[in-house]
This record gives sequence, C-alpha cells and structure tokens, in this order.
Amino acid sequence: MKARYATEFTLYPYAAVERREVVRHPVVIVGAGPVGLTLALDLGLRGTPALVLDDHEGPGSGSKAICFAQRTLDICDRLGARGIADMGVTWKVGRVFHRDDEVFAFDLQPQPGARNPAFVNLQQPKFEKALMDRIRAAQAEGAPIEVRGANGVVAQEARGDHVRLTVDTPDGPYDLEADWLVACDGARSPTRERMGLDFEGRVFEDNFLIADVRMTADFPSERWFWFEPPFEGSGASALLHKQPDDVWRIDFQLGWDIDRAAELREDRVRARVDEMLGHRLGAVPDYDLVWTSIYTFQCRRMRTFRHRRVLFAGDSAHQVSPFGARGANSGVQDADALGWRLDLVARGAAPEALIDHYAAEREQAADENILNSSRATDFMTPKSGAARRYRDAVLHLARDHAFARPLINSGRLSVPCRYAGTPGLGPDALDGPPGTAPGAPCPDVALEGGSLLDRLDGWVLLALGTAAEDVVSAGVAARAVPLPAGALRDHYLGGAPCAVYLIRPDQHVVARWPGFDPEAVARAIAGAIGRC
Repeated sequence: MKARYATEFTLYPYAAVERREVVRHPVVIVGAGPVGLTLALDLGLRGTPALVLDDHEGPGSGSKAICFAQRTLDICDRLGARGIADMGVTWKVGRVFHRDDEVFAFDLQPQPGARNPAFVNLQQPKFEKALMDRIRAAQAEGAPIEVRGANGVVAQEARGDHVRLTVDTPDGPYDLEADWLVACDGARSPTRERMGLDFEGRVFEDNFLIADVRMTADFPSERWFWFEPPFEGSGASALLHKQPDDVWRIDFQLGWDIDRAAELREDRVRARVDEMLGHRLGAVPDYDLVWTSIYTFQCRRMRTFRHRRVLFAGDSAHQVSPFGARGANSGVQDADALGWRLDLVARGAAPEALIDHYAAEREQAADENILNSSRATDFMTPKSGAARRYRDAVLHLARDHAFARPLINSGRLSVPCRYAGTPGLGPDALDGPPGTAPGAPCPDVALEGGSLLDRLDGWVLLALGTAAEDVVSAGVAARAVPLPAGALRDHYLGGAPCAVYLIRPDQHVVARWPGFDPEAVARAIAGAIGRC
C-alpha cells in the first residue's frame, strides 16, 4: 500500500482505491467550504455519518467571504466552534460618503444581552480552519465525520434511493454511493452542471475589483462606502473595511465592458489603490497586495434546491451580490436548516418529505436575499437617467434630512430570514412580539449563568412564567426548560403574562401558546418533522 497522501483537511485513504471497494454512505457532502463543513459538523454531532469530499487539499486562498453575521456566529457556537468572533475584527459603525462628503453614519448597536456582535470581519480561510479544528475535536470524541482532501467528484449517477459517485484522487479514481448527496461546491457547482441545472434571475452589467491590502494605516475598524468617490480610477463606487492581520478589503466598481486580465495586472491594481490611499492619507504607505479578484453582480437561484436524493446549499443553490454579506451567511443558514432534518430522515425518524421543508424555507430565504441584494445593486449602480437622478437626490437630501437616510442603499446588511407560511410551522396562539413568531430564529438573551441560546439544545419547550412538561411525539422528545419571565419579556412575552414556545434544533420557533397543552405540542412536533 502506498503512503497516504496528506492534506490539510485529512489523510486521503488510498485503501479505497486499491481495493476498489464501493462503500455506501448515509450523507456525502461535496465541498469543504463554510457550508459543507458546517453541515458535516452538525450531522456528525447528531451521530449521522457525514463524508466531505473536496478537490482541494485545504482551505482556499484569498479572503473571499469576510463578513460573518451574528446569526452565523450563533450557529457556530451551537456546534461548539466557539471563539470565532474573537478571531475577527468586530465592527459596528458604517459611514457613507458622496464624493468627499460624509452623508451619514450608522451604528449597528449590538442586540441587548446577545453574546455575539452584529458582525465580525474574518477571512474565509480562517473561518474554515476554525470549523476544521472543531471537526477534529469532534472526531476525537467519536463523531462520525470524515473530510477527504484531494478527492474531486468527476461523475455521478442517480440510482433510485441513492447516488453513485466517481471520485478522482492522486492515486486514481474510486466509486462510492450516497443515500443523500449535498452539493456545497460553489457558484460554479460541477454537481449542478453535471445534472444540466441552472440558475434563474439577473446578472447585472457591472464588475467589481477586490484588492486585499496588508498595511499599517490609521483607519478605524469601520465600513466606509463611497458613491462617486473623489479618488481617480475607482469607478462609480468604492468600499473599504478591515480584516485581521492588518489586511484591508478594498472594492472598486469597474463597469461592464472591461478587460479582466488587464484590470488584474498588478500595476493597474496598485494605481487604483495608490489613488485611494493617497487621497485619504495624504501619502501612500507601504503595502502588500494579498489577493485580487474580479466579480460580477448576480442575483439568481436554482428553481428548487432538492432534486430527489441530491440537495443544494450555499452558492451552489443561490447567488447574490456581495454587498450586504448575504453569501456565506445565507449558506451557513442553509446548513443550519438542513442538518437536523437530514439527520432525522437518515435515521428513519422522519419521512423524506421533511427534506422538502428545507427546500421551501431556504428558497424563501434566497428570494428575500435576492430581493434585498437587487435593490442595493440597483441603487448603487443605476442603469437609467431617472434612476441616477433619484439616487443623487437621495444622497443630496440625506446630508441634512434624516428622512432620506433610510433610502440610501449601499448594501443593506444581512439578517436571518423569518420563515412565513412554510411547511412545518405550528400555530401562533400567543399575542406576542412579532420578532419571535413561528419561523423566527430565537434572539439571544443574557441569563444568570450564561446565555439563553446555550439552553436551547435540541427540541425545547421554553416555558416562561408557567409550567410545562417534557413531551414525546412521533419519536421526538421536546425537553421543557422553565425560565423566569423577566429578562425575556421584551423578546418573548410582550404584554402576555406567560408563554410556552416550541423551539426546534436549529433554534427557530415552531409554535407558541399562552399556556401548556401537551396535545397541541405533540401535534406541532409531528407537523415540524413532516408526520402530519
């Protein structure tokens, strides 16, 4: 047997190639980015074996996604990947400029009592490494997770109740089978292309240049966005914000009809960066170009995220323009919505129809993200004279009039979707706050001895100011967690004296009532897992 081929992800098992064995796996995930690793960790911690295949040998190069939202950080905390927020640059102030003038600033005040900030900036490879570190720790504790680097899927065939895959490796190909295949293989998903599937939506006629620059500069840890920036060569808009390790992300709008190869030449990139830094600092400091890339604004998604035994998540399922931080964050939320459902189905504790609930929810979330992203793109890059006059009038008015400032859209920042009208949600029998209606993610609240989200582990009945008992329905047990109502009143009670919430494993609300009714809870659980 040859020596194993070491990758940053794991050791590639040559034995599978040499024996030509075909092994059946409950879940195979293609792609070891933030989405694939989050899903594998979620499944493995629940005891469902997850195999991740990636054609790379470790986390990718370049910062790529850098802005991770509170909801993503909460999901990572739930999975035991704590401390990611401490690795990043926390920011909450954003400033919007029109030419040289500051139009207004916004402050993302942290949610009172929340353990995580609204956003942190952290390079995607560092985020992936943190997830891999957690996976290794989970593996040491017996979690059935395997991540194979240098394993590229090159063929697939649907076979009724499973999918047959051919995987290429440094030592040759081998075949395996998957009860469920989850494509987390990015915007150019080979899985999607092999199936002849495509996106529906808009491609905007504009390109943006990313330049990650390492330097020591006297810029605050804030998000700065310019409309019609005063420095030459920046196009119609520009963006600047900080990452760890003294790296700064700069985006320049280039327009549509460009020569990509020419724009990525180091001298052209440096000319643009020099103009920006010289204008802001008076002199150009020494800096290194860490990474450059060009992207096109796209707001598109697949028509459906489930195709029998093949599921899609993250950029393989949907794309949005990067302003607003909806890419990686929405992908991690895809994994969050899929993990507990796929675990139940793989174990035979729920019908396959439960996977359709995942598709319905995340298709709704994708539509919401696409709508917000499209609005931001239309405002940032107006394509008609009327649209430009509207935008410029808003920017002019916003300097002196507060009513115009909410109309400025430089990339409205990502917030989690509050599912509405999707399958599996129970009744809303409580006259409670709209922010915790069925379908909403649970907001965090500081409690004595810790955080509310720390207590929402698995299926939970949150009993506020009243009594509740554990309930078992359709083989799923909901654990009652009684808590005093005081600290939770604003988010969970409003004017109600007491409440009972049914919360599912991804910490979204299923249903809520003014009191405990075990039969009503049992029906809500059965509905949430697709059994009625």
